[in-house]
Amino acid sequence: MRKLSNILQLGIKELRSLYRDPALLLLIFYAFTLGIYSSATGVPEAPYRATIGVIDEDQSQASTRIISAFQMPYFLPPKAIDQVQMDSGMDAGLYTFTLDIPPNFQKNLLAERTPSIQLNVDATQVSQAFTGAGHIQQIINDEVAEFIQHYRSATTLPVAAVVHMEFNPNLIRAWFGAVNEVINQITMLSIILTGAALIREREHGTIEHLLVMPVTPFEIMSAKVWSMGLVVLLASALALSFVVEGWLEVPIEGSISLFLCGAALHLFATTSMGIFFGTLARSMPQLGLLIVLTLLPLQVLSGGVTPRESMPDIVQNIMQVAPTTHFVELAQAILFRGAGIMIVWPQLLVLGAIGAVFFLAALARLRKSLQ
Repeated sequence: MRKLSNILQLGIKELRSLYRDPALLLLIFYAFTLGIYSSATGVPEAPYRATIGVIDEDQSQASTRIISAFQMPYFLPPKAIDQVQMDSGMDAGLYTFTLDIPPNFQKNLLAERTPSIQLNVDATQVSQAFTGAGHIQQIINDEVAEFIQHYRSATTLPVAAVVHMEFNPNLIRAWFGAVNEVINQITMLSIILTGAALIREREHGTIEHLLVMPVTPFEIMSAKVWSMGLVVLLASALALSFVVEGWLEVPIEGSISLFLCGAALHLFATTSMGIFFGTLARSMPQLGLLIVLTLLPLQVLSGGVTPRESMPDIVQNIMQVAPTTHFVELAQAILFRGAGIMIVWPQLLVLGAIGAVFFLAALARLRKSLQ
């Protein structure tokens, strides 16, 4: 009972220290609100109010049809320009896209030649350029085909594939991006907060106070793990309810409580990683460098960005020891597909085992550093 009381009181001390740190509080707030929103909506599904300038050197019915096809809200009304305005406008960032329709464009179309249209894209406008070029090409192809055939028709293929989109029928990128960003923020903040808690003790000189107190390294570490893990767990629960479901209107198919149970096991492992890094680093900049070197592979190779099946076998095998691999699989199964405990129990067991190993390794390192 005395050990539990010490762990409880030390954990409350960590929560009070976090409350007095406005930088970390701001980081937590941003990561679970604007961080999730910006990541989910950073790359649009289609161009939105994109600026486009058009050089119409043909002045024909076909070129007019193409120009009039650029409609709101995808594009702002096309602006008629010349060659000089095209170059200066692109240099000044006035136009994301410029289209140059050559002379005799309609004549070459009717003669069954293959005329070319020049499309210039300002690739510094990444969010628009990412989808805009393909969107413009599709508009041009549709309008040219309708002009030649005098009506809009669909090509009849001998075999028709009936595609059913499950779990995300409209292929909305924000649905996947929001949930994936919640997973990433849980991993990042749990490592940062626990590592920073240990570094803060060393920088403020309170680590010596703990050493003369009747507390063990196990109690010190357990207090930091449960307190910082609780903060991240509560923040992720609020983010799922108010940001993902409320603000972004992403439907959650499965049980949030089951997801939070898996997140708690994941936090058991990642907070232990934070303690381990805190024993290696001597300052916050050093801790930041260690986290960057570790966090990027954990996020990129865990299956949250690219399916693990498309990675080399050696990478898949190595990432089996990473807790993020199993947490991403568990989170996607619960939140996207509505999986129950009978489906995700293997991931829960693996997360618990990995967390225990990481906790023991961090505890051994902490004891050695305190000595």
